[in-house]
Amino acid sequence: MDIGTFRGVITAILLIAFVGLVIWAYSGRRRQAFDEAARLPFDDEPTAQPHPEDHRDKGDKAL
Repeated sequence: MDIGTFRGVITAILLIAFVGLVIWAYSGRRRQAFDEAARLPFDDEPTAQPHPEDHRDKGDKAL
């Protein structure tokens, strides 16, 4: 097998992999997961818990 044939085979394999990935990404079964991911920035964030080190005595320094 010469280099031209090898490049052609690799190109065909990558093209098939790309088409498969596109079909997987746009399939109807993925819609719910993508909708959940799209709503993540708008979901309420839980209230932040204070860090334990913030309540230490100010004179007590950790090394």
